[in-house]
Amino acid sequence: MNAMSVIGRTISIKGEVMSEEPLTIAGQIDGSVEAAGYVLTIAEGGRATATLLADTIVVSGAVEGSLCANDKIVVSETAVIEGDLTAPGIRVADGAQVQGRIDTGNRRPSDVHPAS
Repeated sequence: MNAMSVIGRTISIKGEVMSEEPLTIAGQIDGSVEAAGYVLTIAEGGRATATLLADTIVVSGAVEGSLCANDKIVVSETAVIEGDLTAPGIRVADGAQVQGRIDTGNRRPSDVHPAS
């Protein structure tokens, strides 16, 4: 069975979110989100002011903060990102808005720690 959690459009969370399954955020997160080994999706209309850590991060919504993935970050045409992106593979679609640093070097999410 493939489980997946969804933080719905009407949900707002402040703090630290840890997931041991794929996670989709359609609501709002303020803090940090970790889905180590899984896909973390910020859906269109979803907002995260957060540090995001996952195996793969897919952004269709808005993110302010750092994104760090073990595998890849996929930025869709509807995404608005203000922050740094770190992953071995990063794909940015035409029309996406990204302001920040893009790093495809050797850093891994385990080397990045959320600010205190």
